[in-house]
Amino acid sequence: MRTGKHGWTTAAVTVVCAVTVLAAPGTAFADPGPSPSSGTPGASSTAPAATPGKDLEAVRKKLDELYRAAASATDEYNAAEEKADKQSAEIVELAKKIVKGQEKLDGLKDRVGAAARSQYRTGGLPDEAKLMLSDDPEDFLDGTGRVVQGQRATKGLLGEMTRTQEDLKAYAADASAQFEKLEANRKAKATARKKVEKQIKAAEKLESELEQEEKERLARLEREAQEKAQTAWLGSGILKDLDSGATEQGRKAVEYATAQVGKPYQWGAEGPKAYDCSGLTSQAWVAAGTAIPRTSQQQWKQLTRVDIEDMRPGDLIIYFDDASHVGMYIGDGSVVHAPRPGRSITIAGAGSMPILGVVRPDTGASAQE
Repeated sequence: MRTGKHGWTTAAVTVVCAVTVLAAPGTAFADPGPSPSSGTPGASSTAPAATPGKDLEAVRKKLDELYRAAASATDEYNAAEEKADKQSAEIVELAKKIVKGQEKLDGLKDRVGAAARSQYRTGGLPDEAKLMLSDDPEDFLDGTGRVVQGQRATKGLLGEMTRTQEDLKAYAADASAQFEKLEANRKAKATARKKVEKQIKAAEKLESELEQEEKERLARLEREAQEKAQTAWLGSGILKDLDSGATEQGRKAVEYATAQVGKPYQWGAEGPKAYDCSGLTSQAWVAAGTAIPRTSQQQWKQLTRVDIEDMRPGDLIIYFDDASHVGMYIGDGSVVHAPRPGRSITIAGAGSMPILGVVRPDTGASAQE
């Protein structure tokens, strides 16, 4: 990298341009790492062929497996996107620091040059000769003091120049490191996209091979499975122990989330026309005035966990062992969530899916009855 008068400015402009190119829609790269959970269905899953008289319960389970794999990959995609956005912003800030640092360095060079020229003009004869030739020794001594002060000031300027140059080198190194991380996360995002699309395509292919009557029977099986799970959950007596009061922010989050009912699920979406599961919950809490992690897995890791018995409206219910799905509890044993591709945001039984746990975005706030 050049370090001449315009080298740092050129580097900063190059960094910003590179970030812009990487952020452009449609930029393709390779992929992230392994899924967060070893229990997540793998991307190599293949859909069984649908034939007349086929065991639709097996089809239902296979579809559930494929869509859960897609949900896990969606979390990977969202996490990579969030990191890439943050790194892009950091690189732009570093580029601004490089430009400002170069401007400061140029100014310091001008001041040091002026000081050096001034000292050169007052130099020449030894101090002893200047004293002998001076008509007023007191003026000479005053002038000598000013020269010493000027020398000290010049030394200070040189020290500041050195520190500024070191800062510029540090900014450039940080920008380079962030740029590498950015590229890695862009690749992770692209790979996660491929995983999502592969799983959804396999699920859609499986469903497309069903006859209309089989699709209707399959839908009934899905409803029955959900109702059975919800009935068992309610049968545990959990509902009577739940705190029905919500905080003011919790109410706002619930109002936002329920207002989206009927809008389509779209993986990677954060509204306003479509959402994925964590896009819905994160945006609902943004609307309520609290920023929370973007993905269901990060919501599970970073937000405060509460017992199911203490759950209140606005809390987030995390589902499945790999935390690949999330919904918002709205009270009365119900949750609002964005289910999966091909479905719309809906209200369902909170216990209709396997619950991993509950997290609370507004810990410390008092519930209101």
